[in-house]
Amino acid sequence: MLKSMTGFGRGEYLDNGHRIIVEIKAVNHRYNEIVIRMPKNLGSLEDKIRRIIANTLVRGRIDVFVTMDEYEQKKRVVRVDKELAIAYHESLRALAELLSTPINDHLYQIATYPDVIKIQEVTEDVLTLWPKLSSAIDMAVNNLMSMRLAEGLNIKQDLVSRIEHITSYLIIVEERAPQVLMDYKEKILGRMRELLTTIGSEPDEGRLLQETALFADRTSITEELVRLKSHLTQIATALNADD
Repeated sequence: MLKSMTGFGRGEYLDNGHRIIVEIKAVNHRYNEIVIRMPKNLGSLEDKIRRIIANTLVRGRIDVFVTMDEYEQKKRVVRVDKELAIAYHESLRALAELLSTPINDHLYQIATYPDVIKIQEVTEDVLTLWPKLSSAIDMAVNNLMSMRLAEGLNIKQDLVSRIEHITSYLIIVEERAPQVLMDYKEKILGRMRELLTTIGSEPDEGRLLQETALFADRTSITEELVRLKSHLTQIATALNADD
C-alpha cells in the first residue's frame, strides 16, 4: 500500500487528574529523524516515546509535541529538619544559661526559625504516567498513519492516471514510428540525390540505400519505447504491491 511521507496525527488522554495531548508531524526526509518536545518532568520517558514511534514511522523527519495539564491539587507534606531544630534548641538553652534567663515557649519559637519546617509538594512518579502517555501516542500515530494512507491513495490514483495517459501516447507513437522512419529515409535519399546531382556526380543507388538505412537505424526509437514500456510496467507493479 502506497503511503505518503507527510502527515499529521493528534492523540489525547483525559481523566480526572490529567490531560495529555500528543501531536505528531511527519515530513519528507531521507533518513529517520525524530525530534521530541515535551515537559521537563517527562524527560525520563523520552527513550520510551522514541522507541514506540520509531517502530511504526521508519522514515522521514518526525516532530513530536507533548503537552500535559494536571487537574488534581498536588499533595503536600511537612518536613521537619530535626537535627537543625535540636541545634537551635541547644543554642537557645546555652544562651539562656549564660544570661540566667528562662526559656519560654521555645518550641514554637524554634519552629519559626529558617529551614526547620518546610512544606513540600509530593512529586508524582513519572512512570505512573506512561500508560496514559502511551495511549495518547498510539492514537496520534494511528491518526497520522491514516492520513498518510489517504494521501498515498490520492498519489497512487494520480500516478495511475498519468501512466494511462503516457501508455495511450506510447501506443500512438509505436503505430506511427515505422511510417515516420520510412518517411525520414525517403527524405534523406532525396536530399542526397539532390546534392550529388548539384555537384555533378552520378548517384550510386545501392550505396545510397545502404548509408541511408544505417543512418536511419541510428535514429530508431525502438529501444527507447521498450525501455519506457518497461518503466511503466515496473511503476504499475510497485503501485499495486502490498507493503
